[in-house]
Amino acid sequence: MRVTTLSYATSTGWSEPLPEWDSSRTLVLVFAAPEYVESDIFAEIAATYPNSVVVGCSTAGEIMGPVMSDHTLSVAVVRFESTDIRLAWELIDSATESREVGHRIGQQLDDPDLKAALIFSEGLKVDGTGLVHAVSAAVGEDVILTGGLAGDGQRFETTWVLADGKPTLGAVSAVGFYGSSVRMGYGVKGGWSIFGPERTVTRSEGTVLYELDRKPALDLYEQYLGDLATDLPASGLLFPLAIRQPGTDQNLVRTILAIDRKTRSLTFAGDIPTGSMARLMQANLDHIIEGAETAAIQAAASGAGQGEMLAVVMSCVGRRMLLADRTEEELEFAWDALSEGTSMIGFYSYGELSPHDGGTCELHNETLVMATIGEVVA
Repeated sequence: MRVTTLSYATSTGWSEPLPEWDSSRTLVLVFAAPEYVESDIFAEIAATYPNSVVVGCSTAGEIMGPVMSDHTLSVAVVRFESTDIRLAWELIDSATESREVGHRIGQQLDDPDLKAALIFSEGLKVDGTGLVHAVSAAVGEDVILTGGLAGDGQRFETTWVLADGKPTLGAVSAVGFYGSSVRMGYGVKGGWSIFGPERTVTRSEGTVLYELDRKPALDLYEQYLGDLATDLPASGLLFPLAIRQPGTDQNLVRTILAIDRKTRSLTFAGDIPTGSMARLMQANLDHIIEGAETAAIQAAASGAGQGEMLAVVMSCVGRRMLLADRTEEELEFAWDALSEGTSMIGFYSYGELSPHDGGTCELHNETLVMATIGEVVA
């Protein structure tokens, strides 16, 4: 397995020439600023890699090693020695289609030799939970699934995904990894602290939360946010929701994508089941930064290969907003936890996809997820 990473900016061009590694076993990962949606740069990439799998999405910040940038492309080119790869993609119009789209993606990828997949989805019109659960059901729970939801800076207006190498609105794209040689590791960590009373979700529909303890959900957020409430939904990223099913100790973090002042409801990136328990969360900056290191250690330990490796980072835009000038500290902590010979790229996202403690892949918010990809070749 060979890996190279490079960046592109309109003002400076490519940081180095694109390697001539085109093949059916070459993966090209591209994480791009939203404004590149109509750029000719993707035609250049397609012309350089006509036989390769090209996937990626728009971002809320591009990651290259321990550095975060805006208005750029972060690109990784990976040529596998023994691992076969396959592209699957579908269009999606609304969150209600998420499970059906996930099922179709899973059907395209399904194969006895499938070991893992990276998934990149439209970031605003999707139920990430339903999407990944449906993919997992189609391919089997022993297949490792990771990935993230596309971003649009801090605007929350339009996101896009590379579908067949082209920036496409309303799309979900995935690449499957096949064969006994591939090794994918994963890690996920938040670092947020739970506060306030636990409340029962008394009314919800899919990703829309209407009531907590029979009171309008938006009222609760406005109560806690105070003056910040005028900046919803963006300010809601600073106060995510921890969701727990009764009888379990595991919390899933949910962050706000949209609000409806007329119905006093909140729309989240993942499902909010009626009857689940919910508590607000707040941040400790040092714990959040240390969480990035923990995720990287988990990913490196669970997916060690031979020689060169690639680490793909998906970190929530809410973490970037909160960390502000300290954003690159979490990337430095993650970078330092990786072994020599590992390259790292990624993006700031609207949602992160990863298994948790060896279970089924879940949608996470306000976390840093890392996937490591390597090969062990006899």
